[in-house]
Amino acid sequence: MVYCSFSSPVGLLLISANERGICALDFDDNGEILKDSNQHIELLKKELEAYFSGKLKTFSVPLHPKGTFFQQGVWNVLQNIPYGETISYSQEAELLKHPKATRAVANANGKNKIAIIIPCHRVIAKNGGIGGYSGGLWRKEYLLALEQKYR
Repeated sequence: MVYCSFSSPVGLLLISANERGICALDFDDNGEILKDSNQHIELLKKELEAYFSGKLKTFSVPLHPKGTFFQQGVWNVLQNIPYGETISYSQEAELLKHPKATRAVANANGKNKIAIIIPCHRVIAKNGGIGGYSGGLWRKEYLLALEQKYR
């Protein structure tokens, strides 16, 4: 496993990767700057720069998230939410074919370790409220506004 820091408009990001792909992209408010790298990290850094400048809407870097079968299913649904669009937690549960599992879906979203690329920031409350975000609501608001601007 290799680790690298990336400075972004939403703060320092910590990238973790192995030979198969990106394992984590976390917000790192208190971390030290790390500079290890591999081909997946180098590609992700280029893609993040393009994303934050409004030039990239779909990431191509290989991912290797670790999670349960259910969590993997939830994260696959997240990756199919189009850039600049949002859905509710209940809509996400319906897309997963588990319409009564809204709470479990929200919990799986919270366990997502690959922020931005697996876009849990695109899931909002049923009433249209912003909902929660493990990276902080200001980051969720920023990412949603960025995507609306370049939609």
